[in-house]
Amino acid sequence: MAGEQNGRLISERAGIPLIVGCALLLAGCGSNSMFSSSALDLFNTSSKATTADASTGNETPTDVECPDVQLRSGAATFMVGSKPGEGEPSALDLRYQGTIIRMARECHVNSGMMTMKVGIEGRVITGPAGGPGTVDIPLRIAVVQEGITPKTITSRFARVQVAIASAVDRVPFVHVDPDISFPMPQRAADIDSYVVYVGFDPAGAPQEKKKPAPKSKPKPKPKSVANPRQS
Repeated sequence: MAGEQNGRLISERAGIPLIVGCALLLAGCGSNSMFSSSALDLFNTSSKATTADASTGNETPTDVECPDVQLRSGAATFMVGSKPGEGEPSALDLRYQGTIIRMARECHVNSGMMTMKVGIEGRVITGPAGGPGTVDIPLRIAVVQEGITPKTITSRFARVQVAIASAVDRVPFVHVDPDISFPMPQRAADIDSYVVYVGFDPAGAPQEKKKPAPKSKPKPKPKSVANPRQS
């Protein structure tokens, strides 16, 4: 995951965000007031996984750690330029800039499987070349077992559409994946080395090929019945 995704995730240079931050000041890029109410507020804040109590059916805490959620290095900012296909846009060519503001997670363990609910909250701001339109936000959630050789346990791609209403706008977005499931490691303590990485992944959209419709088999021609000979 580390080698594959780092080549595909958009790079975050130090110079452009600084210039863009000044250019987007009118859009209110420094305020989090838009997140006064969010779906992420409903997440369980415990660092421990829960499990179902067989006697009551309620969720009870366990000693199993819920993996932390972290931003993937180099994938915290998503930029859309006015010249598609020409790489990272300059400050004046920037149409939209997306950033991730907050993440949340909760875990449930049952029959040797861990199921995670992961939430991502962010916003899209219009740039100098921006205006009304729709922005496709590409997101990646990957569970990685860190170590000498990091191992990807599971990886999920999502696309969120954000509607921009005016030339100077900032629009929040939220994505929640409630069903990230994977087997628990053989040693339960090894779950401490699991990390959930989130970030923008503009080059990671799966190439969904439309499967051709199955060809209908030709109906067999009815066999001609020879007229019996008259004696």
